[in-house]
Amino acid sequence: MDRVIHLALAEDVPFGDLTTEAFVPEHAQTQASLRAREPGVLSGGEVFARALQAVDGRVGVDLIHSDGAEFSAGDLLARIHGPARGILTCERTGLNLVQRMSGIATLTAQFVDAVRGTSVRITDTRKTTPGLRVLERYAVRCGGGHNHRFSLSDAVMAKDNHLAAVSASGTDLAQAIREAKTRLPHTAHIEVEVDRIGQILPALEGGANTIMVDNFGLDETAHAVQLIAGRACVEASGGVTLETVGAIARTGVDVISVGALTHSARALDLGLDFEVST
Repeated sequence: MDRVIHLALAEDVPFGDLTTEAFVPEHAQTQASLRAREPGVLSGGEVFARALQAVDGRVGVDLIHSDGAEFSAGDLLARIHGPARGILTCERTGLNLVQRMSGIATLTAQFVDAVRGTSVRITDTRKTTPGLRVLERYAVRCGGGHNHRFSLSDAVMAKDNHLAAVSASGTDLAQAIREAKTRLPHTAHIEVEVDRIGQILPALEGGANTIMVDNFGLDETAHAVQLIAGRACVEASGGVTLETVGAIARTGVDVISVGALTHSARALDLGLDFEVST
């Protein structure tokens, strides 16, 4: 969190805040409010607080709602008090982060609500903003979703281009999975992405733990679930929307991964309003 805030401030305030230093007296104090201008789910309250305190540790932030809490338009989310210069300098950085994170949490909550009544997990993907993955993944959890592998170092996931490279070398899928297992620790989880029904049985034969059906239609997805028959976890992915996620969940898959949770979430409209006294 601190590293992200430091980099953001280095970008936004590389050599000081010219406007604040020119207009606002050094001794000016402020009482401020963070308010919601639209309904949503909060994520990033502590990040917002740490950002506002990054330039001047005398800034105080009292969070009214916890991360993961739902709120309505007009709700008070936090009270801020302290040196006006410090707050003004960090205002945009703090807002950028909490608005982005709350937008992700809000969108995730909508997807989770759309599959309510099923046992499906809604998960994110690695389609995150470079440098912000840890915060965006946390925001997904605030919205009731789950996290996929955090990085390429966390799990084995053979996608279409991996399989194309394997095929070009003359190795079939089942053999490739078996050979990969000999080079991996026994604790490694192997996921294989398939884009056609014919790849499922070879993936099972090789011992895949999870099979991702990518961009399958509803009938194809249901067929895949029947074919796999509990021998592997079934994940659906590819072009999932709020309009389609419920029907996909009802095919019997275990997991639905949604890149849109992080790559297409709209920043929520939150505002910081304050009065300055001298």
